[in-house]
Amino acid sequence: METDYAIIGGGVVGLSVAWGLLSRGRTVTVIDGDDGSFRASRGNFGLVWVQSKGMNQPQYARWSQQSSSIWAEFAAELEANSGLSVPLEQKGGYDLHFSEDTLQATVDKYEVLKEKLDGDYPFEVLGHNALRKEEPHIGPKVVGAILHHQDGHANPLRLLLAMAADVRRMGGRVLDGKTVTGVSKPDGFHIDCSDGTTVRAAKVVLSAGLGAAKLGPQLGFRAPVRPQRGQVLITEKLPKMINRPSLIARQVDEGGIQIGATNEEVGLDDRVTQPGISKLAAEAVAAYPALAKAQLVRSWGALRVLSPDGLPIYQESTDMPGAYLVTCHSGITLAAAHARFLPDWIEGTNAAPDLEVFSESRFAVS
Repeated sequence: METDYAIIGGGVVGLSVAWGLLSRGRTVTVIDGDDGSFRASRGNFGLVWVQSKGMNQPQYARWSQQSSSIWAEFAAELEANSGLSVPLEQKGGYDLHFSEDTLQATVDKYEVLKEKLDGDYPFEVLGHNALRKEEPHIGPKVVGAILHHQDGHANPLRLLLAMAADVRRMGGRVLDGKTVTGVSKPDGFHIDCSDGTTVRAAKVVLSAGLGAAKLGPQLGFRAPVRPQRGQVLITEKLPKMINRPSLIARQVDEGGIQIGATNEEVGLDDRVTQPGISKLAAEAVAAYPALAKAQLVRSWGALRVLSPDGLPIYQESTDMPGAYLVTCHSGITLAAAHARFLPDWIEGTNAAPDLEVFSESRFAVS
């Protein structure tokens, strides 16, 4: 049986695209790896985040804003369709600072970006006293924060479960535990798996995260992605003590405080290390001193998927038309855009967003 689309990679990015294509009446088969695969979708920080993105490329900021603006509607539709909760809170988020100099330097950069976005970059600067009114548990070492009103956070695992359920509800096939070994195009695409499974499709979307580095060249992509480790901690369930998320800590819907994350260039190593978690804990306690008494219940490491400039890559193969590379390190933030807008780009409709700045041509060697 041939499907309209084969999606290689069943994480948040792949399922978002699958959901969008199914919503347009296409037939879709999602090919997902086994539990030993490196999975950013199951180890991320869960932020729906705009601020600081696109400092050097305003179109990335706009793309993130577009996704953030429709995230609540997307989550509500997923809940209604799947019967599974997708907790989301969008009351803004903080960039906390321990130095007046770094705070001012960041504000200056935000002002430049705001001008490039025609003023659509809603943030305000809170000094320590103003911040303490919003966050009574903030520590004295925090001199202030930038509050960006388009930010928020979600439960990434519940998002993943709801999308997988709704993809199946709409008739999508999800093949779990498959390792893709090769892709060819004799007459349509043939995707071969290590267990002998073959999927035939008219078109293929490669959204396999770090796996794109190996499979990409078979489809004519450079796929210059690399891993970056992020370690994360989570505390016991606590009474409400953090009202808005930051890049240092957020209180999840179940009550625990999630602390993170590191940014480590260590290759394909997703282990937890004592120096890594000690650094995270120290910074969290500096921001929220009450956390010094909290019990830690879990820690983990996961690998981000990064391009050379940190921006997404959206590319149709010139060697094998009908093959698309979709990869990013902000799969949670961009989930709504990938579900609602990206299928128009893949299908080439009149509503297709202009994503040329995210093509692989920006990495071309001159």
